[in-house]
Amino acid sequence: MSDTQTKAPVPLSVLTGFLGAGKTTLLNKLLQDPAMEGTAVIINEFGEIGLDHLLVETADENVMEMSSGCLCCTIRGDLIDTMIDLMTRRDEGTVKPFDRVVIETTGLADPAPILHTIMNHPWLVARYRLESVITVVDAVNGEATLDAQEEAVKQVAMADRLVLSKADLLVGLEGEEKFASLVVRLRKLAPAARILDTLCGEATPEKLFNAGLYDPESKSPDVKRWLAEEAYGVDRNGHGHGHDHKHDVNRHDDHIKAFCIASDQPISAPSFDLFMELLRSYHGPNLLRVKGIVKIEEDQERPFIIHGVQHVFHPPVQLQAWPDEDRRSRLVFITRDVQKAELEKIFAAFTDRSQGAGAAFRDETLSLRSGGLLEE
Repeated sequence: MSDTQTKAPVPLSVLTGFLGAGKTTLLNKLLQDPAMEGTAVIINEFGEIGLDHLLVETADENVMEMSSGCLCCTIRGDLIDTMIDLMTRRDEGTVKPFDRVVIETTGLADPAPILHTIMNHPWLVARYRLESVITVVDAVNGEATLDAQEEAVKQVAMADRLVLSKADLLVGLEGEEKFASLVVRLRKLAPAARILDTLCGEATPEKLFNAGLYDPESKSPDVKRWLAEEAYGVDRNGHGHGHDHKHDVNRHDDHIKAFCIASDQPISAPSFDLFMELLRSYHGPNLLRVKGIVKIEEDQERPFIIHGVQHVFHPPVQLQAWPDEDRRSRLVFITRDVQKAELEKIFAAFTDRSQGAGAAFRDETLSLRSGGLLEE
């Protein structure tokens, strides 16, 4: 086993938000916080966030050590090259050690390509672990931006943390109503995301990070917190208790659906592979975020964890045991123009042991695959 394979991957967060949302202000504040010690921040340009008052020393032209004890690194050419270079320096001891990485995107960026890069590159998968997406939303202009910009909707829908900025500019009853309306809208787009208000001082490193599968204290998986299926309106019996709303087809976020499907029935490993293949083939671009824990028929005491963004999925992680008494498969989806009933029907087709229509669909699909009629 190589030295690279034995090193634990470093948790990584992506900081995004539309133009003018306040990412620069948030990042400047974070860089001054002693709690950021041990963090490496990757940005596009040093000049964009005004680092002069934070600079301690220059390691070279693209890596700086900050007064908080964290590192700040600019993207040199390609993000992949920058991430490999930064981790290589860590291994060689030419930069101070870090145990967390934050990547700031540009204001117009769809976060999906960055997430794909992190989840799909073999070397990066071995050395970095995608922990969370943090999206900054302008409390004053947030709703107007969501109306006008599809990228802003995707930034919110993919988020694990939502940071509301500029709330101090909302005054009076009208301001309170505008703030409340935005929060309702954000909750619909990202039901499980934690909402933090900069005005209340909530956007601290302690609250922004540690949103991943592994509890930072115990180092063990905390599936209940990470999956948060109850936020998607599903009770212990798998029943939804949300409410349908009339949608405006012209509004970007009214195409977004957030839901959870659950099943007590195990699924065979080949069937689950095929289910995932069908998801990617037919709905890949519209699967904004997928997380889940899956009961595999061949090893029902050791479930698998899956995590995907559109057509790209992180290599599945097999747990050594179920984290609690809930032994169901649970898959959480945030999608664009994909209905819950459709995915439930497909999943049921691969878990239904009866000889009904679902089993027939499963057998026919497996036959097509074995006959080479479905691409691997």
